[in-house]
Amino acid sequence: MFKGSLVAIITPFKNGKLDEKTLKGLIEFQIKNGTSGIVPCGTTGESATLSLEEHERVVELAIQTTAGRVPVIAGAGSNNTAEAVRLSKYARSAGADAVLLITPYYNKPTQQGIYLHVKTVAEEADIPIVLYNIASRTGVNIEADTVAKIAQIKNVVAIKEASGNIVQMAEIKRLCGDNLTLISGDDALTLPVLAIGGTGVISVVANIVPAETAEMIKQFEAQNLEKSREIYLRLLPLIKAMFIETNPIPVKTAMGMMGRISPELRLPLCPMLPENEKRLKKVLKEYRLI
Repeated sequence: MFKGSLVAIITPFKNGKLDEKTLKGLIEFQIKNGTSGIVPCGTTGESATLSLEEHERVVELAIQTTAGRVPVIAGAGSNNTAEAVRLSKYARSAGADAVLLITPYYNKPTQQGIYLHVKTVAEEADIPIVLYNIASRTGVNIEADTVAKIAQIKNVVAIKEASGNIVQMAEIKRLCGDNLTLISGDDALTLPVLAIGGTGVISVVANIVPAETAEMIKQFEAQNLEKSREIYLRLLPLIKAMFIETNPIPVKTAMGMMGRISPELRLPLCPMLPENEKRLKKVLKEYRLI
């Protein structure tokens, strides 16, 4: 259902408020440059510091701006199952193609708790679900056996896998087969994930280099493996630079340097340390992005 380069789009702020005009422009820029889908209100979109009203507005703007040209997978995760249901129901009513459902964070549910959380959202919201596994953020990993169990829920269609564990991802693919779409949640592992049967990436770096990210996957799909690997290796230093500090600090800083946004963040995220900003600028210059 979902493949190619899907951007985990940033949420632009201006003077502390949502910058709607810039967000629309960023989405148009992504579609123009070959991005296959828009993923608002995820980690990169700073969902944790958006008010409920802002969250819903960002989702609404993404759906209105894409106007059916590419799918929208709306972030709807929470560590409160009732809130995840509410966000998912809103996404469905607004016209999203699916929701991105992160593992509940902080309260560290058991594997059974994770299963029941997803099952409840799936039954009550009735919208396609993309699981989001990122233990480095949530404190709990969705084990491969649990993923296989969750994949039996009819409207769970994919997983954004950001565990960093390629063996676990291969095990998910082995257990689920074509019953669940495997999507990389880590730009640095996109090519290896494609090699084990993944269909694409929900990408951070695509915020600044959408055409290159899309082309890497396109070349892989066309079985031009050398060309795909060449693009991947060329992008790797830029990908690493996006994680010099906590995402989305570097990508928003980079987009500010490129003149695309006002690089505002919300506390507890804060501006980059000067030495890290210098490192980031050096990489952007090497890629001729600034």
